[in-house]
Amino acid sequence: MPEENVRVAVRVRPFNRRERERNATLIIDMNGATTQITDPAGADEPRKFTFDYSFWSHDGSKEDANGYYGPDTSHPNGKKFADQKKVYDALGVAVLKNAWEGYNSTLFAYGQTGSGKSWSVVGYGINKGIVPMFCDDVFKQIEAKKAEGDKTEFEITFSMLEIYNEQVRDLLDSSRQKGGLRVRQHPKLGFYADGLKIVPVSDYADIEKRMEEGTQNRTVASTNMNATSSRAHTIVGITFVQKFQNAAGEETTKTAVTNLVDLAGSERADSTGATGDRLKEGAAINQSLSCLGNVIAALADRSSGKNTRVPYRDSVLTKLLKNALGGNSKTIMIAALSPADINFDETLSTLRYADRAKQIKNSASVNEDPTEKLIRELQEENEKLKAALASGNLTMVAGEEDDDLTDEERAQIKSELEDQYKSILDKNAQEMEDMKKTFEERLKEAEQKGGGSGTDFAAINEKKKTVAHLSNLNLDPQLSGHITHFVEAPEVCIGAEGDIAFKGPSVVAKHAIIRDDGGKFTIEACDVTNRLLQNGKAVVSKQPLKHNDRLIFGTTQYFVFVNPKERDASKEKFPEVTFEMAQEEVAKKSGFDMSGENKSREDALLQEDMLEIMPAVEEANAISQELDKKMKFESMVVSPEARGELSGRTEVMIKATNIETKHEWIWPKVKFMNRKYVMQEMYNDFLDGDDPWELPPEKDPFLDDINAEFHIGSVKIWLQSTSYMIAMKEQLDIIDYRGYEVGKINIELVPCNKSGKEFAEDEVFVEDPSELVGKEIFFKLKLENGMGLPTRFTDLYAKYIFNHEPKPFETKKLGNTINPQWAFSQVHGYAKATEKDIDFLKDGAIMLQVWGKQKLPKEKKTVNTKDAMIKGNLTKGQTHNVNTNNKKVDPEKVKYMMKCAMLEKKTQHLEQKLAAMKKMLEEAEKHKKKKLTVDLIQKIYHAPSNDAADKCIALIPQEKGK
Repeated sequence: MPEENVRVAVRVRPFNRRERERNATLIIDMNGATTQITDPAGADEPRKFTFDYSFWSHDGSKEDANGYYGPDTSHPNGKKFADQKKVYDALGVAVLKNAWEGYNSTLFAYGQTGSGKSWSVVGYGINKGIVPMFCDDVFKQIEAKKAEGDKTEFEITFSMLEIYNEQVRDLLDSSRQKGGLRVRQHPKLGFYADGLKIVPVSDYADIEKRMEEGTQNRTVASTNMNATSSRAHTIVGITFVQKFQNAAGEETTKTAVTNLVDLAGSERADSTGATGDRLKEGAAINQSLSCLGNVIAALADRSSGKNTRVPYRDSVLTKLLKNALGGNSKTIMIAALSPADINFDETLSTLRYADRAKQIKNSASVNEDPTEKLIRELQEENEKLKAALASGNLTMVAGEEDDDLTDEERAQIKSELEDQYKSILDKNAQEMEDMKKTFEERLKEAEQKGGGSGTDFAAINEKKKTVAHLSNLNLDPQLSGHITHFVEAPEVCIGAEGDIAFKGPSVVAKHAIIRDDGGKFTIEACDVTNRLLQNGKAVVSKQPLKHNDRLIFGTTQYFVFVNPKERDASKEKFPEVTFEMAQEEVAKKSGFDMSGENKSREDALLQEDMLEIMPAVEEANAISQELDKKMKFESMVVSPEARGELSGRTEVMIKATNIETKHEWIWPKVKFMNRKYVMQEMYNDFLDGDDPWELPPEKDPFLDDINAEFHIGSVKIWLQSTSYMIAMKEQLDIIDYRGYEVGKINIELVPCNKSGKEFAEDEVFVEDPSELVGKEIFFKLKLENGMGLPTRFTDLYAKYIFNHEPKPFETKKLGNTINPQWAFSQVHGYAKATEKDIDFLKDGAIMLQVWGKQKLPKEKKTVNTKDAMIKGNLTKGQTHNVNTNNKKVDPEKVKYMMKCAMLEKKTQHLEQKLAAMKKMLEEAEKHKKKKLTVDLIQKIYHAPSNDAADKCIALIPQEKGK
């Protein structure tokens, strides 16, 4: 079988609303098949990548009367604009051709959340994506073949699954199977999801209905599980079977399996990450995507000739896509790119990912065999499996060493293999049965079984045109508008046990009431403590309810109220309501500046983080309340200096507090988000009534290590004085994550030699640091003691890194004190200083971090989480850190203070020199000397002390000449 490379395309989307508002900079350019990305910081040269296709969809389009976006010939980029049809003609048509020829095909969509993957794969409205266009064309071409008198029998089956948190869910099954479907391995077909519904479909309308059903089930699961759909992979499977007589007159079957894969969003990499978090393996949310990257890298290595193991078994996704990635399949990847400077790192990462993928080679073969042969092979395989089961002689899993296994492990593997063999038997038997039936018989069977959800989507859409209703909002635009709750009675109760029923964190049995008084609607909370937001503002009394109002019940149930009669009677043009819009107005009402104008890239990134973190923190607090986990979470905006870092951008971090013990932990954003996904799983198990729903302490996402060291605060020690060889003694503020003073530290910087012998300032002072280039320069850093540190810490110590040295320097650890006497000193410097070394001393700093351990509580108070949070005013959404009695410290003022102290000492030295020169002139005049040697003048000027200068001045009378 000839090998061919995976075909790779990239596509760049237009700026979104927020990017336009802040005048984002375009970082992507395309010319033919080449894509170029430019670093907005200007740190690197533009990078170029070449793919099979580079689709420009950023600008150059216009909307026609039907709402379709096509090329705008009057625009400079109109000719290169790639609309949905152009993308489908380049990629989808090839997949369709493969299906007709009997080749398996896979189309991947990859990219950061919000980069436009779903636009290419599914599309919206009339702007259909590759999947619906492919499905539509299959049936059109079948009808055309039949019209031509083709006697071939055509069969199409459809499946739709989702992978979330390493669990496989059948999206055509509205029931939620605990733990998801098992992934098993078939000796011929490879990995498959056991029990996945594969339904026959008769036309495109049938597929549309099934896709709507799958999307509806996905939306309900996403909302009920408060799960982030952007972290889930969706796989649509379409099997196309052609049955005909071959040249020899044999009944022949040609089969093509097409997988259309919408991968989870590749989230922004975080430098702080979840490094060291004991639960980083507990949140399997990112596992599939990272494993896919490993598989692609390994396959790329293998294609270049390296003998590399490909880790297909490391995740559910890579198991199910093994054929697509390295087997019997023709594979295409489309990578979606964000055009904005704010997403430079993620977009560059996507381009590199796609660049590796294009190196992979696959060997696809036509799946065509006489039908009798296929049935015979399946029968023979089943006989072998039955014999193996009867004898107990089961083949061990590939890669297992029998000799290294315990009896218990052997028994467990044997049990698993028995289950797998029985599953394969059932699957083979079903395939044989299907082969013997006509397609019409299978369609009739599916109808008799009540295939589908039974929901009449067309009737619901018609009713939505006239009846007031709540329509769901979801982070994934594909999932918005798929849950509809009609408001038909004069009074409708909403809540976990209401007329409109749904569950979620902070949603109570009777949560809110909507009333209809002659077409005028109102809403009010059933209890003032119930979390209900209308257009971002808490509802504390009865409020009028208008068309397009945004409503949030609890922390995860987002809806827009739609009143068709009010809308149709109004001349006002109502904007489309999005999940993002609802989030932004909550943030604004909480006091955050969400405007996009004149924001730097760093500010825009911070804004994006805040939009993501705020609802996540509220959700975590709500889950903590309902599970009574004794934890509360608050978001903080933290500068690099407050994190104890010399460089970087301001980031959002989370303070986690145990409300019983008052212990605190500071979590990076990614650590909190990963733990939140595990919290969601716990909460879902709690709602399902699973016992036990509690996790053991080592896996509990609410718990952190009480014995872990805590970063109390930081001090930035500027080194400018050392570049002038001036000694410095200062008392500096220690600042915490919020930028507030939590203590003081006494430090000294003293010029010395390599062995640590201290110099008197007068001996070594230089006017210009450049004088030290090429010379030996050393100084001693002394950390005398800390003062007034918080009483809740023990084992206090300080540590720092000097100029990128690999190992940190640390003081001793001292307990039972708030004033640790460290008496630490360390020599730093250079045997032969370079210009770069001197520049570092002139402009650089040491970031000193103060660490300790939190003391165990003397007594533990028992409190209820919800009561404590209500008292702390967190229930209403006040989840950002405010209020402190400590003094806030401006790091720039600390730098200014140290610089002033250094300049004062420098001025003293220069005044001393000036005084020596004045004394020299007076002495020369006294002795009527009109000339002095340069050598004597230099000795007086550079004298290290007043006494040394006086000794040189005393030599003036001995100078020759007048």
